[in-house]
Amino acid sequence: MRTGLIAKNEGMTRVFGEDGSHIPVTVLKIDNLQVVDVRTQERDGYTAVQLGAGTAKVKNVSKAMRGHYAKAKVEPKRKVAEFRVSPENVLEIGAELCASHFVPGQYVDVQGTSKGRGFAGGMKRWNFGGLRASHGVSVSHRSIGSTGCSQDPGRTWKGKKMPGQYGVDTTTTQNLKIVAVYPEDGLVLVQGNVPGNAKEWVIITDAVKKAAHADVPLPAGLKSSEQSAAPAAEEAPAQETPVEASVEAAPAEEAKE
Repeated sequence: MRTGLIAKNEGMTRVFGEDGSHIPVTVLKIDNLQVVDVRTQERDGYTAVQLGAGTAKVKNVSKAMRGHYAKAKVEPKRKVAEFRVSPENVLEIGAELCASHFVPGQYVDVQGTSKGRGFAGGMKRWNFGGLRASHGVSVSHRSIGSTGCSQDPGRTWKGKKMPGQYGVDTTTTQNLKIVAVYPEDGLVLVQGNVPGNAKEWVIITDAVKKAAHADVPLPAGLKSSEQSAAPAAEEAPAQETPVEASVEAAPAEEAKE
């Protein structure tokens, strides 16, 4: 079990498939995501990593959290979340994660806070069918009808679905497909929509109802691993320089002969 990521919902757009069909996608941005703390079995009774995303002003952070970030030697974060992980997938404090944690074609679950809709009726909140449109029904077509029992127990059961506050709930949309990943920009494109408004934080995790993708990085997609691979690519042309010099020197020697 790997850690998930904290991302910001940047809104929806569309991309085009190879056959020309358009695919609606939600753009999720990974911004300054680091490991803030680690939970261990010996100390805490479970294994998990605590991640922080974004950047917060010091004046907006409580004194307790300022000490928490100072201990981890990371700058204050806007959003903090904890993810259960397997012991072999525990990360070091201060490690920075990036969008390459996910791969195209992988399925993920996205958790967020749903849009608030205020006080809603039974038809909108619970998908009730409403009353008849004719045959004696007057001015109450969208009402929920009877809510109690006639004789026994002669009352309304506790927990009955009724009109009330709708939205602003923690909601998870499962089995969303990763369409594209752009690690250099920190963007993850997910097919379909995700819970909540734009510019809000969401949590992305590997899908629990789908098999793990074979190409996902373990223990996680770390930003430091990509940076360490960059110098090796730049050194490759330097190794070819002596070979090119020997090829150019050969015609010069033939000219002297």
